[in-house]
Amino acid sequence: QVQLVEFGGGLVQTGGSLRLSCAASGRSFRDYAMGWFRQAPGKEREFIATIGYLGNRQFYADSVKGRFTISRDNGENTVTLYLQMNNLQPQDTAVYYCAADRFLLRDGSDRAPADFGFWGQGTQVTISS
Repeated sequence: QVQLVEFGGGLVQTGGSLRLSCAASGRSFRDYAMGWFRQAPGKEREFIATIGYLGNRQFYADSVKGRFTISRDNGENTVTLYLQMNNLQPQDTAVYYCAADRFLLRDGSDRAPADFGFWGQGTQVTISS
């Protein structure tokens, strides 16, 4: 059974930090690029960061570049995806989703939500001003 489960959301003050985790299992996710997306109320789901299946290439949205860091741990049965978020701002408030690419062996350059075929349930991140 394919599962992507996010952890680590919460409420923090402006300028604070959070680390999101996503445990992906049920498929050989070590062969898939993975990414983080977010969706704020009334807005479309947007790309935040992606990482290639080898973990050696990362891509970021301009809005988070220099503040967020994506990484992954390719375990034997479970791949864990991380998103370290620093200097959080109220505009970062959203539901954050982890996702795995629809295709095998991608380098992380895919960034449209339609390119991702496996999704977690999302975790709420709220930044208070």
